[in-house]
Amino acid sequence: MAAKLDYTKNQIAQQIVQQWGDLTDEQYNLLLRNITIRRYKKNDYIYRDFESPNLALYLIHGKVKIFKDGIGRNQIVRVIRDGQFFGYRAFFAQEKYKTAATAFEVCYIASFPIEILVQLMSQNFMINKYFIYMLSRELGISDDRTVNLTQKHIRGRLAEALLFLKDSYGIEEDGYTLSIYLSREDMASLSNMTTSNAIRTLSAFANEKIIAIDGRKIKIINDEELRRISNIG
Repeated sequence: MAAKLDYTKNQIAQQIVQQWGDLTDEQYNLLLRNITIRRYKKNDYIYRDFESPNLALYLIHGKVKIFKDGIGRNQIVRVIRDGQFFGYRAFFAQEKYKTAATAFEVCYIASFPIEILVQLMSQNFMINKYFIYMLSRELGISDDRTVNLTQKHIRGRLAEALLFLKDSYGIEEDGYTLSIYLSREDMASLSNMTTSNAIRTLSAFANEKIIAIDGRKIKIINDEELRRISNIG
């Protein structure tokens, strides 16, 4: 069932300020006046590659995938979770988007003109520090995933992808089920393999009692063994 939107613009602005640090009343009111909240349905595009970035995007609730079209299939390069900004790299690089973003599920996203972000950054060093930190973390994660997706064997890549989803979105109250339900195509895209290889490897993991599969739901039964497979590649 889709989550209801219970947030006001003021609540979203307060969430953002908690990440950035203190703003003056003038800076806070500038942010508040310019926030727009929008609902996206599953598979809706949030932005497309080659479009010009003009909005700062903040995921309030839901799950978003960032992907790039490749030869014959696309590659998921990043996933976004609640409370994260995304889509701003291209603006600071003075480029058009090199990726596209779509909703994994119903999402609520706050946005405001990126010129407002630049104005706030010129007035408040803590905002600059926040985005430098986030870009640095994303670059480190991207470096790790590049190595993992190109050097690991199929089993290691899929194990790494499952752990990546667990670390990104967590697990449900039962303590086992991943809190995101991916299609086999998306799982293959995240693991840099064909859909048929993803299906076969998931089935092998299930037969080995490492995971359990119920439709799109995946339970991680043996976390230690999954990490061992990921580590040996």
